[in-house]
Amino acid sequence: MKILRIVKIIICLFFYSLITIGCRSPFNEVDSAQYYYQNPNKNISDIGRIAIVELQNDSSYPQMSNDITESLFQSLQKRQVFGLTVVRQRDPLWKSLQLEPDTTYSLEQMAAVRQTLKCDGVLIGTITEYKPYPHMTMGLRLKLIDLTDGELLWAIEQVWSGSDKITEHKIKKYLKETKSSYSQNSNERITAISPLEFIRYISYEVAQTL
Repeated sequence: MKILRIVKIIICLFFYSLITIGCRSPFNEVDSAQYYYQNPNKNISDIGRIAIVELQNDSSYPQMSNDITESLFQSLQKRQVFGLTVVRQRDPLWKSLQLEPDTTYSLEQMAAVRQTLKCDGVLIGTITEYKPYPHMTMGLRLKLIDLTDGELLWAIEQVWSGSDKITEHKIKKYLKETKSSYSQNSNERITAISPLEFIRYISYEVAQTL
């Protein structure tokens, strides 16, 4: 009898656990997941000034480099974590440094960047993917380097899809937090199909990790 009672208790606990799991929001785990790296031994706010270098572009849409770089600048400026400077890749100062986002820099190169751009850190990266509506997709690979010692301060690599349910959920949250007049149906639709609005949403989400 005791064995039978134990078996019944185990079965009840098993089904209770299934019910509990089934009632959880599918977005809780995703929202709390960290899709970026932040150096645990450094405080990003200690960086006085960073230079945002116009992003490299692996997509077929050249205008995206300017649009995303400018949007990231505006979103990070609102965060007021550090001073900001935008450096275009056509800028003679940047061209003279001959640096690529996916390479490792020597201490001499970092010292040259720091002196030339008058900054303590540099944010560089690549647009890895872009597709317009009806398959709105954006991929970014970004990293922030401390020019005083060459350490990686922060990095993110992610692809956002306008048709993804998780992205739809996050767009709702973004609009509620940033729009003074929020119309659910119209604003969510516009953000998911408009390149500039989609870029603003992604820039906001990236900035929140810093």
